[in-house]
Amino acid sequence: MLDNPAAPIPSPINIVRPFFPVSFPIPHERPPRPRPRRSTSETIKRRKRRHQPCRCRNGTSLAHPITKPFARLAVTCYHVPVRHVWKMAYVFFSSPIPKELIAYVKNDTSVLPRIGALREMNLEYFAIDSQAFLTDQDMALEELFGEKAENSRYNNCLNTMAVRVATAFASSKEFPHVRYRAAKCADDSDMTKMRDLVPTKLATAIWNCLSKYKSTVPEFPQKETCELLIVDRTIDQIAPVIHEWTYDAICHDLLEMDGNKYVYEAQTKAGTVEKKEVVLEDHDPVWLELRHAHIADASERLHEKMSNFTSKNKAAQLHQSSRDGGEISTRDLQKMVQALPQYNEQMEKLSIHVEIAGKINMMIREAGLRDIGQLEQDLVFGDAGAKEDTSPENKLRLLMIYAATYPEKFEGDKGMKLMQLAKLSPDDMKAVNNLMYLGQIDSKKASGAGFSLKFDVQKKKQAARKEKNDEEETWALSRFYPVIEELLEKLSKGELSKDEYPYINDPSATAPAASNNASARTSTAQPAHSMRSRRTATWAKTRNSDDGYSSDSILRNASSDFKKMGQRIFIFIIGGATRSELRVAHKLTLKLKREVILGSSSVDDPPMFITKLKMLTRQEPSLEKLHI
Repeated sequence: MLDNPAAPIPSPINIVRPFFPVSFPIPHERPPRPRPRRSTSETIKRRKRRHQPCRCRNGTSLAHPITKPFARLAVTCYHVPVRHVWKMAYVFFSSPIPKELIAYVKNDTSVLPRIGALREMNLEYFAIDSQAFLTDQDMALEELFGEKAENSRYNNCLNTMAVRVATAFASSKEFPHVRYRAAKCADDSDMTKMRDLVPTKLATAIWNCLSKYKSTVPEFPQKETCELLIVDRTIDQIAPVIHEWTYDAICHDLLEMDGNKYVYEAQTKAGTVEKKEVVLEDHDPVWLELRHAHIADASERLHEKMSNFTSKNKAAQLHQSSRDGGEISTRDLQKMVQALPQYNEQMEKLSIHVEIAGKINMMIREAGLRDIGQLEQDLVFGDAGAKEDTSPENKLRLLMIYAATYPEKFEGDKGMKLMQLAKLSPDDMKAVNNLMYLGQIDSKKASGAGFSLKFDVQKKKQAARKEKNDEEETWALSRFYPVIEELLEKLSKGELSKDEYPYINDPSATAPAASNNASARTSTAQPAHSMRSRRTATWAKTRNSDDGYSSDSILRNASSDFKKMGQRIFIFIIGGATRSELRVAHKLTLKLKREVILGSSSVDDPPMFITKLKMLTRQEPSLEKLHI
């Protein structure tokens, strides 16, 4: 780093708008949707803009070290020759600074005296959850698996992804054993090789970045501290389209949400209706408790919370008494006023979720989604019939599940006949046909750890998932589980095939390997613990609340089992993750007693994934114009 210790950061600091497209974590927020690119002329005009000189203040810039000319602009905070703009420049880079840039700055005598700090932040990722991060690459599926994938865009996408994933490890001070889905090319076509080699190439690029961090990032571990498994969307084509029945997933599937933001209509005290918005995130204790619950369970628990709240809160009792026509004494009014702030805050929290759950249940009834969901589960675990009165969107999703489970039914012109019988539009047919671009070439899978979808090449005679009998599911439509759940369980037990998921850096016969062997002998064995004490994840608490209406106790009651957790497991899914896979990360953390972190290029709800799938055969990439 290049720091000037004699130049402490004074106050106030003027925050300067950086030139560069920078990604940095915004906790619990989904990244904004892609916007249309500016024209070259407009970009040049924007770069030529100058700030008014303010020599009495310091400038701070967050930038990405792209090229020397732009880097010079960044480190000078819009430096204008002859007269400087800012008193001192404090520059923070979102990723490691190349040595060439350091040398360039040191040799520029007009710049060096005004540099207060030049530091690496390693923040090129978005934290969307306490256990999930994104590289913010909505076009990754198209750029890596599309019909017209170009070498330059393909390589740029992988390189950018590798750097951003690596910064997540740099910022968390973790050095992983890197494993990846091995390539199994069935033909010699260049496009097949490119698609099948995506996990291999990304694993190599991430490892190269991490190897550099060992010598450049302060306090970066010199030995492996965790495990990283790299897979892509080809391992599971069902999870992105099947109806997931947890509160979190069904909110993003059925409601028109912008990231985690939900807009609803509420009645004011004046009787008018106004639009309000709420962000469903970890800071909301009700959301934190219910997000991974089945929608039926969530609805019941919300009803219980509302009933207990009205029975225990003094303001609620007096409010109900006044509505029933009872007399309210002055003393009662005083108690009501004292309880009113708490009443309003907690009532608002609960009423939002009651409104959301009610709307979802109404949509489920009107669309007949329960029957469709049962049919989906039957398709995945066995065979099933069909309904005539199914909406076009749900017919499309059913056929995609059917194609992923029984590809032999789509050989030759069989698939076209099925889609014509289902009366799919040509655009929807494209989504079903484009599943071939996510086809995995392995026909030797013995269980649910992946399934084949190579049309016209091989047949699959078994269900896409095996029933899990070791866990009790209280609610209907809860049989389905994503493929990564089984992969992560095998990884934790040391049972994951090294042929199908090889290492980039072979583990030494020391602590990590020993812990894997020990856990492989018994599923109840405790995993090896990191020397560092793990933070307690905010969601890893008991389900029950201390009271009937608030989930704040979930944030307070930390289980001693999670004071020191085992080594972390990271899994990165190239091409987009699903809400069901995010749920798996939380579920397995409790089960394995090892914190599971999910990373991906994006998080897609079913409509978004289907739209991306249709784009795989477009002539030009157009996700930037996508608005759902």
